[in-house]
Amino acid sequence: MRLGVGWTLHGDGRTPAPGAVVRPDERLSWPRTAGLGAQHVVAMFGASFVAPVLMGLDPNLAIMMSGVATVIFLLATRGRIPSYLGCSLSFVGVAAAIRASGGDSATVTGAVFVVGGALLLAGLAVQRFGARIIHAAMPPVVTGAVVMLIGFNLAPVTASVYWPQDQWTALLVMLFTGLAVVCLRGFWSRIAIFLGLLFGYGISWLFDRLFGKIHSTAGGPEAVDHWRLDLSGVGKADWIGLPSFHAPAFEWSAILVALPVVIALIAENAGHVKAVGEMTGDPLDDKLGTAIAADGAASMLSTALGGPPNTTYSENIGVMAATRVYSTAAYWAAAGFALLFGLCPKFGAVVAAIPGGVLGGITVILYGMIGLLGAQIWINGRVDLRNPLNLVPAAAGVIIGVGGVKLQITDNFELGGIALGTLVVITGYHALRAFAPAHMKQAEPLLDSGTSAYDEQQDAPYEDRPGGKPDAKPGPAGR
Repeated sequence: MRLGVGWTLHGDGRTPAPGAVVRPDERLSWPRTAGLGAQHVVAMFGASFVAPVLMGLDPNLAIMMSGVATVIFLLATRGRIPSYLGCSLSFVGVAAAIRASGGDSATVTGAVFVVGGALLLAGLAVQRFGARIIHAAMPPVVTGAVVMLIGFNLAPVTASVYWPQDQWTALLVMLFTGLAVVCLRGFWSRIAIFLGLLFGYGISWLFDRLFGKIHSTAGGPEAVDHWRLDLSGVGKADWIGLPSFHAPAFEWSAILVALPVVIALIAENAGHVKAVGEMTGDPLDDKLGTAIAADGAASMLSTALGGPPNTTYSENIGVMAATRVYSTAAYWAAAGFALLFGLCPKFGAVVAAIPGGVLGGITVILYGMIGLLGAQIWINGRVDLRNPLNLVPAAAGVIIGVGGVKLQITDNFELGGIALGTLVVITGYHALRAFAPAHMKQAEPLLDSGTSAYDEQQDAPYEDRPGGKPDAKPGPAGR
């Protein structure tokens, strides 16, 4: 059985030939492969270290388990899908909601463990029945709405927890990170979040020297005098040691809050597999189920030990596109570096010392980007929001998820926020579809004339419709 760990040397082992790419089963020389692995680790630094800090989990354990998860993924996919699995940001809102209701780290990891199990089962189902079951149960209008409400549900965390700790540092970090994303090119734009963190560290240190302590909240309800950048924990931390492990705890209320995120993870994996397949010229549809299942299994292992869940990282797709090196050997090297970082508590202490104001500036952009990925899913799926069948469940679910609307079921159990919003989107869409007239159920591509199948069924003249043109006729339905 081939495990995808045998690579042939590409050309002279130095650089890809003009117009060529280094395929997943090829490699450059080992020193260059190791360098590329280090580059992949740097690319995932920002998000993969910010996520566990925002979730209240051990960053050392997060980076160690990201290396383990990457190895599991590469073995499961037989080396056909080059990918790095890092900590998923989709669960940050879930963790915040669970902690707000009195849960601790064990409750968070227990809920996410169940999500990993659901993702594993979803992957096995896709492997058995094909990707069509995903499209049937979760069409783009549903997936996009769920991803959107997960991202925008995080807005109060930034507004009430991180930004008030140091508003001016947060503002400067937000501006710097935005400029880095837009103005930098190639690899540097891929690590814009990491650069924003470095900038925030520097600004916080400078402000401490110039203005002294700041009087603000420091993650608690009361304002206190504190240093913006407190590195006292770094000096006390050991250079070598194991991260802190803990067992998960399972509570139904927390599990129900976390389960909707499985939809976002399926969408992330599907998009990653599609993108890698297009770049390498190797159709990977047959590996979609395996990739989803591997991500689920890796997340279960990580959360069983007290770590965060994992997902495929788009930042590393950018590195591959920039270097034209898709070798899985580079990802094995990246996994090795991650394991070494995970065994350095001093490194984790540096990550844990990220100032609250810096996180405020980063999360303003990061959380918004997560939410707007839902809009991108709508655009890519050509979802017509003028069709009430799409508009009504998506609108209701997003407002419930973002606004934190709650439904009291019993004295001790309630649904709200992400969980209730997702339930409304999924059940609302399929229930309305069962009763909707036939013309609303037709495919709704964005047509050249700006019309939809739904428009054709209305009583008003077509030219009076938004975006309509006199004498223009809708094109054929279909994607």
